[in-house]
Amino acid sequence: MSSVALDVQTLETMVSAAVTAPSIHNTQPWRFRLDTETRTLRIYANTDRGLPHTDPLGRALHLSAGCAVFNLRVAITHFGWEPVTRLLPCPDRPDLLAAVRIGGPARGTLPGLYDAVWRRHSSRFPFSERPLPSAVVTGLTEAAQAEGAVLRHFSSADTDRLLRLTRDAEHRNATHHDRAAESRRWVRPEDVSGLGMPPEALGPQDFREVVPMRDFAAHRTLGGLPALTFEKRPSIAVLSTPHDRRADWLRAGEALQRVLLVATVHGVRTSLLHQALEWPDLRRQLEPSTNAGSARAQMVIRLGYGPEGPASPRRDVRGTLEAGADS
Repeated sequence: MSSVALDVQTLETMVSAAVTAPSIHNTQPWRFRLDTETRTLRIYANTDRGLPHTDPLGRALHLSAGCAVFNLRVAITHFGWEPVTRLLPCPDRPDLLAAVRIGGPARGTLPGLYDAVWRRHSSRFPFSERPLPSAVVTGLTEAAQAEGAVLRHFSSADTDRLLRLTRDAEHRNATHHDRAAESRRWVRPEDVSGLGMPPEALGPQDFREVVPMRDFAAHRTLGGLPALTFEKRPSIAVLSTPHDRRADWLRAGEALQRVLLVATVHGVRTSLLHQALEWPDLRRQLEPSTNAGSARAQMVIRLGYGPEGPASPRRDVRGTLEAGADS
């Protein structure tokens, strides 16, 4: 599809596509500003929605923003333009995470990804024992590579070790007063703000305690979360980058979203197991050794076939988008 003019409806659709991106605890920690003269959308960190206990360095915030940047690129390409992206474009504005200029005619396509933007969301429910076809695994690996990241699919032994680390992290989070309280604050039934996790989106816990799903401090409430039997051998992959700077976190977010959208195109459900990445000592144990040195783990992804699960809400685009040049 090709548009001649950037009208308000098209702009709002692009930003709406961007904000369907996943974010830790569905905090949606971003805001957008359009520079009408240069046709550039700037993405800023909304630090008011940061998680100072769970994400003190803002790494997960940057990953979330990187996911939104990739969705924006997909939407711009869908409407027939070329997205020209700069990460951290202004050193004296650390809150300015990315600038995406709406350039000339699109030079390439991203087949199927625009439709997947609107359909993708995390499923925190049990998956079947059906393995991923090798062609799908290859497609997901190539999706990460296209954005400068590495997606490593774990063997059974490595998966057992990773799940143990994730269980350890989940236990630490559950018994850490500040982190548990922070998670609990983002569980928001019928919240008109469009932020946070509705209780129905939390999903069940694993009855056999094989797959350690985050419970968002539900263990401290009457009844907790229901328990179901999850898959015995979950399919787990770790997304990593060669370095661990702010720009690498943003690129990891772009790679993560590309992987999630390609998975959606293939009918594969996904959920994110971030807990072990929140503790530096456990995160180091996730990081695979490569021929070039140590890769830095950025996200753990559980993949499989199963129920779609309910979606989390999103803020209205008009509460997210501003117009005008930087002040």
